Amino acid sequence: MNIRDALKLYVIPDRRIGAPRSIEEQAALAIDGGATLIQLREKEMNGRELYETACRLSSLCRSRGAVFVVNDRLDIALASRAHGVHLGKEDLPVSVARKIVPVGFLIGATAHSIEEGRAAEEQGADYVGIGAVFPTGTKNVVSVIGVDGIRAIRKALSLPSVAIGGISEGNAAEVLSAGVDGIAVVSAVVGRPDIAGAARRLAETVFSGKP
Repeated sequence: MNIRDALKLYVIPDRRIGAPRSIEEQAALAIDGGATLIQLREKEMNGRELYETACRLSSLCRSRGAVFVVNDRLDIALASRAHGVHLGKEDLPVSVARKIVPVGFLIGATAHSIEEGRAAEEQGADYVGIGAVFPTGTKNVVSVIGVDGIRAIRKALSLPSVAIGGISEGNAAEVLSAGVDGIAVVSAVVGRPDIAGAARRLAETVFSGKP
């Protein structure tokens, strides 16, 4: 799967939002519905728990044809045989990570502005996560840049890109109109009673380009 295809429906399981389902069950159901990439983003797990969860998700995604990346933790990503890592501005610099990782290992970076996007591109990122598009309750968001902000950053870069932040069934088509390759979601999939169904409806929008 090439990176632009992998970014189509980028799902981030969450122990709180997806409760009582486990991270692994959320991921499996999302893939059933058409998720193309799963990211492990858990700030409260200790290193051993994060590693063990990452190993299970890595195995699941590889067996089901989905891409798996770990947020922030390059060591966990490498140890679990993840396909890649996603790095924020407070994490290891992309340029340093690029020197460490094997050929073909994906490195994603966060871009809240054109400047951050260009820096990620110059340092060797494979893709950027652009946002936040809309307000979101899943994490503390400093800046909401809207669809126009997504479009401006996207136009300034040649890297594959995924939009994130408050995306739902109701606004996914509008977000995709900004030219990103895909959308990243949490609540819109794993926060729904029917995770597979929610993923399926979003996948239809992403792959058809229509609401």
